[in-house]
Amino acid sequence: MQITTTFRHMEPSEALKSYAEEKLDRVKKYIDEPIVVQVFLTVEKIRHMAEVTINAKGITIKAAEETNDMYASIDAVSDKIERQLRRFKERIKAHKPASDARERQVQKAIVQAQGIEEGTQAPVIIKTKSFTMKPMSVEEAVMQMELLHKDFLVYTESSTETINVVYRRKDGNYGLISPENP
Repeated sequence: MQITTTFRHMEPSEALKSYAEEKLDRVKKYIDEPIVVQVFLTVEKIRHMAEVTINAKGITIKAAEETNDMYASIDAVSDKIERQLRRFKERIKAHKPASDARERQVQKAIVQAQGIEEGTQAPVIIKTKSFTMKPMSVEEAVMQMELLHKDFLVYTESSTETINVVYRRKDGNYGLISPENP
């Protein structure tokens, strides 16, 4: 397990770093190697925030907590991560993982538009991000979307190998956009 600790607006502390590593060491029982963990410890006035991002075998899990004590924040965020991983592991027990050979490399871009009037410049791409989409079922996609705290997720459907979008509706339910087969 590879843990990177970043201190923001505070002096680096070996005690806090080792405490966070010790607390996050418990996630090994829920997920296999390789695990990459990023820990961000931030202090803003009296707020002590701990943010954790875990990348492992095609899943990404994020959690953040803030209290008046950094050790309490680390405890709370590690408990939250552990709950998410426990729930994730329980949901995929009956599911067989898809082969990694069918993963797709995709790229997303953020475009900045100047205006709608005629004579304005064309939109300019201001940020681009590439990532690998592993084939998954609708249930897995919803679970991954919840773990990432996102409003939508683009994924490859494992049974049809088509690109689909699952999204959170305003009423709290989920929607699915999938292409029609001609």
